[in-house]
Amino acid sequence: MHLIDIGANLTHESFERDLDAVLQRAREAGVVQMVVTGASREHNPLALELARRHPGVLYATAGVHPHHATEYTAECDAELRALHAHAEVVAVGECGLDYFRDFSPRPAQRKAFEQQLQIAADLAAAGNPKPLFLHQRDAHADFMAVMKPFDGRHGPAVVHCFTGTREELFDYLDQDWYIGITGWLCDERRGQHLRELVKNIPANRLMVETDAPYLLPRTLRPMPKDRRNEPSFLPHIVEELARDRGEDPATTAASSTAAARAFFRLPG
Repeated sequence: MHLIDIGANLTHESFERDLDAVLQRAREAGVVQMVVTGASREHNPLALELARRHPGVLYATAGVHPHHATEYTAECDAELRALHAHAEVVAVGECGLDYFRDFSPRPAQRKAFEQQLQIAADLAAAGNPKPLFLHQRDAHADFMAVMKPFDGRHGPAVVHCFTGTREELFDYLDQDWYIGITGWLCDERRGQHLRELVKNIPANRLMVETDAPYLLPRTLRPMPKDRRNEPSFLPHIVEELARDRGEDPATTAASSTAAARAFFRLPG
């Protein structure tokens, strides 16, 4: 079983002490490639550095998460555009809207989101389209409204860490966007509704991710003492996902890996 973790926050401080061991455990678990999420001015260059240190295994995104929207200045925009000149940076984002936390004012979130969509549009117009790595929480209507003017102007898009409603899911699928599923699926308190919804995601639009070190699957046994999620736990998520979809885990693994390779244009 070969898997691709499309969203791992490996620049997080919790991985500083043992990243090599984390990557080794991922390899032993069959996780052959990982996309390191870039979500702030501080962490975007670190994600690129990791990808350069582990060619063919780690790749990076570059973007500004809505939590950090207030840091999106003209200088930040220029930094992002420079980062996207690097082949190791395979997606624009993490970008989007988060009205659940509201760590940044909503107008600032919308502006930062629009500016990153413009980067994606400019890359596509220049013949170098890169996919969008999107975040949406409790902001669906505004999220769709901001995306609308960019229809047909960007590369493929994934709504990462999908936790939403049936209506939201079908809105995304109607746009031919991809869906990223995490260990949220394994949370009996918050993710129970996903057990039914994941049956509706076409195999060629479904990708898997840990969002490590966050969203440790609550059904994992034994639980790590430090409660840190890591890419080696991705097979557990795939097994739960396969059960909910009525598939063999090998089928879910193969289709999600093929989808991720096509989406990010990763080598086989």
